[in-house]
Amino acid sequence: MGKPSAPRLPATPDLKTGADLMSVLPMTAEVKDGHLWIGGVDTVELAREAGTALYVMDEATIRHQLSEYVKWTRFHWPLVDTVYAGKAFMSLAMLKIVAEEGCCLDVSSGGELAFARRADFPMERIYVHGNNKTPVELAECLDAGVGRIVVDSFEELDRLSAMASKRGVSQKVLVRVTPGVEADTHDFIMTGAEDSKFGFGRNQGLALKAVKRAIELPGIDFDGLHMHIGSQIFALHSFAMAIEVIVDFMREIHAETGVEVRMLDTGGGLGIAYGIPDEPSTIKDYGKVVVDGIKAECEKYGLVVPSMAVEPGRSIVANAGVTLYTVGSIKEIPNIRTYVAVDGGMSDNIRTSLYGAHYEALLANKADQPREMVATVAGKHCESGDIVVNDAPLQCPAVDDILCVCATGAYCQSMSSNYNKQVRPGVVFVRDGEWRFVIRRETYADLMKCEVE
Repeated sequence: MGKPSAPRLPATPDLKTGADLMSVLPMTAEVKDGHLWIGGVDTVELAREAGTALYVMDEATIRHQLSEYVKWTRFHWPLVDTVYAGKAFMSLAMLKIVAEEGCCLDVSSGGELAFARRADFPMERIYVHGNNKTPVELAECLDAGVGRIVVDSFEELDRLSAMASKRGVSQKVLVRVTPGVEADTHDFIMTGAEDSKFGFGRNQGLALKAVKRAIELPGIDFDGLHMHIGSQIFALHSFAMAIEVIVDFMREIHAETGVEVRMLDTGGGLGIAYGIPDEPSTIKDYGKVVVDGIKAECEKYGLVVPSMAVEPGRSIVANAGVTLYTVGSIKEIPNIRTYVAVDGGMSDNIRTSLYGAHYEALLANKADQPREMVATVAGKHCESGDIVVNDAPLQCPAVDDILCVCATGAYCQSMSSNYNKQVRPGVVFVRDGEWRFVIRRETYADLMKCEVE
């Protein structure tokens, strides 16, 4: 059922080669001729040709993960939507894959909705999130004909009712409920506790009041409930506990209003392997715990089993992606630390600075060699905290080596910035020995395109 990440011990050389890192790399990764290959592409040659820093995404892994969610959730109940959380990584090419795999899409801003529209993503398969959707964004959602809007406040309910009524439409909504379950994850990505900016708590009857208002308001079609307890969760019992709470709330809604909840969206949050010791739960086990859990709880209360939705993001794309850098300098501080500086940093991966995230790293051009030393991979920015990988095993580096950081497919490109006026890296998709840019590398001209002179 998955084991949480073990506490980090002082790093030591582990003598592992690239072949020992397959649990954190894309499913097509292999070591061949001393180099790391992904999707049939030599990452060293790719880096030399396409330039670094560079995000590399394996299309086969992305498609496999999406299809696994569809398979192992619908195995237990046919009416389950797999809703890709676009905030993890979004591009027009990614949205095309999500649509082709028969999945839905979670958007959380007007910009993400604009991407979906540009990609001709089916609007009826859109779920809209956000704790403070602006009137402009709500208007864009209504005019686009999105499938469901997850409402997060009384103000939003009233505003959406007025706007939908004016347009003569009835908008399906899910009421977001905070189940009061604190998942075993980082505080910054824990969202299901009562003290949260998201959703309505059951304390003092707020969630029930919100549901009753959604049922009564014109222009609002109360479709069901949404919950989300956090991200990067290993312990499946956290999901089971939240399901007990939310189905009990469904029972209360039915008892108080006579209305059956038609849809239950359990959010996302399944963790992935960032480090070799990590043992996340499988999608198969996750599907059983969530879907069978809802069915069992509904049967206990004599409730109609609703349609369901799950919202994976990180677990679709994190291990599908790596970031390639070129080593620019090596600075050894005797008896303290060795810094390996690369041509990127916190502008393309803020997670280490923000969350204390840990990654595995290897030298792609020395992938068959053991990791014989410990080094800290530092970025090129004017911040002491600009660290990509802190005190981790690594092969002995040299200037111009190609350094690969694993499991960077989620929340790296999407949270990237232009700090120090650094241009954002391009994104390459690899498949069957071919590679293509799906997002080009920014230029200096891009940095200035919004300037007003």
